[in-house]
Amino acid sequence: MFEFFQLVIGGVSIGCIYALVALGFVLIYKATEVVNFAQGELMMLGAFLAYTFISILGWNYWAGAAAAIFCMFFVGNFVDRIFLRPVLGQPQFSIVMVTIGFGYMARSGAGMIPGWGTETYAISTPFSSEGMSLVPESVGSLVISQTDLSVIIATIILCAVLYAFFTHTRLGIAMQASSQNQLAAYYMGIPVKAVFSMIWGISAAVAAAAGILLAPTTLIDTSMGFIGLKAFPAAVLGGFGSIPGAVVGGVIIGIIETLAGFYLPPGFKNVAAYVVLLVVLVVRPQGLFGQKTGKRV
Repeated sequence: MFEFFQLVIGGVSIGCIYALVALGFVLIYKATEVVNFAQGELMMLGAFLAYTFISILGWNYWAGAAAAIFCMFFVGNFVDRIFLRPVLGQPQFSIVMVTIGFGYMARSGAGMIPGWGTETYAISTPFSSEGMSLVPESVGSLVISQTDLSVIIATIILCAVLYAFFTHTRLGIAMQASSQNQLAAYYMGIPVKAVFSMIWGISAAVAAAAGILLAPTTLIDTSMGFIGLKAFPAAVLGGFGSIPGAVVGGVIIGIIETLAGFYLPPGFKNVAAYVVLLVVLVVRPQGLFGQKTGKRV
């Protein structure tokens, strides 16, 4: 029993990373109805920027992480203005291909930057990998590392900050209005294009936070952006337009993947997330927290 709960704790930790990347998918989709398949690459760029500030330039961990997240906000703005805005109004397939193309460009470009390249890097963090016991030793062995605990706490804090921002600030409410009805928001004086750029910036900043939190676990390299392929099922599982659904979906995928990797034969870990996704789509196509929508023709 303790072994099972130990695996669940590890699954929740990696699931929180999936949740943060899935949040980026959901934020952009809710506002612009665009599926950003470069979300994983934004996470990778954020992790490399943190590595640059912390390991290369020698900054304090907290200052370097904050600087990386801040820089990625402007990278997200740049992506929207340069790559996405010129193709607005085009078929969705064209816009999706633009995000995929940007992802390949980011991955290849990162490999050509001096100091980054195709090697694997690590960030020194103030968190220890040693386990902290959650139950008395006389009862059993159930531990959680400071690294896993920091990931879980950081995810909770980020979700609370985003909730407060979208619920209690004028800019957050304007973003909600733009996502619900772009034309009506424009007529009410909301600068819709600027709002979209800010949403892309916030999404990139959240992705950077996910990359920084993931770095001590999987290290940093140009291929770490492929984790976006795991976060995408999490977003669909929770309901692609639901922010709470993205978090719950990410945690569910993380737990299932961890349990499958331990209890099932080799190879099942990599496909478990997609098997669950297919089952959910058959039973509840709109996802766990999604709502059915219809259009009049």
